[in-house]
Amino acid sequence: MLGDDNNMARIGRLSTKDSVLFLCDMQEKFRPNIFQFTNIVSNAARLLQASRVLGIPSILTEQYPRGLGPTVPELGAEDLTAHAKTSFTMMIEEVEKELQTLGNPKQAILCGIEAHACIACTTFDLLEKGMEVHIVADAVSSRSQTDRLFALSRLKQSGAFLTTTEAVMLQLVQDAKHPNFKQVQKLLAHPSPDTGLLAFFSAL
Repeated sequence: MLGDDNNMARIGRLSTKDSVLFLCDMQEKFRPNIFQFTNIVSNAARLLQASRVLGIPSILTEQYPRGLGPTVPELGAEDLTAHAKTSFTMMIEEVEKELQTLGNPKQAILCGIEAHACIACTTFDLLEKGMEVHIVADAVSSRSQTDRLFALSRLKQSGAFLTTTEAVMLQLVQDAKHPNFKQVQKLLAHPSPDTGLLAFFSAL
């Protein structure tokens, strides 16, 4: 039936076979200024751990690291190659090449900062490329909560899916019989911290 593939694509069901985790610019110089920085990085770190358990590749960028410093150690991304950039989008040439090497996965799980700048530009580029974008709302932030919330609303209008750290992990596992369920369950032992997103829903 016409449109079936289209409808299926719009459901947004995550799959370990076709996903890539994007980790955007969680660097030292941003630490004092980003709303809920510690909790945002903590949630992104859990997603990175889960992605390793589930065999999902990860891509890491840093915005002008010479001036803004390295990725914060608590993200636990020391084994990843950090792609330095000056553009707001993560979709620089090196990242494009990495995606090709990975067989052009169809789904992007997006974490990091800032929501209205690098996360927004990356989302637009990924959507234009035909990828499905899942923005992890409790692992994304800006200096201003206003910019963060309006960016999430704006990106939803463009067709990105808004989700949470726990929702991503559970959707990727899908079944308590999954061979890696126990490892992922350990990452879910403590509930995600409140990162101020309830204001987003009360405003809608």
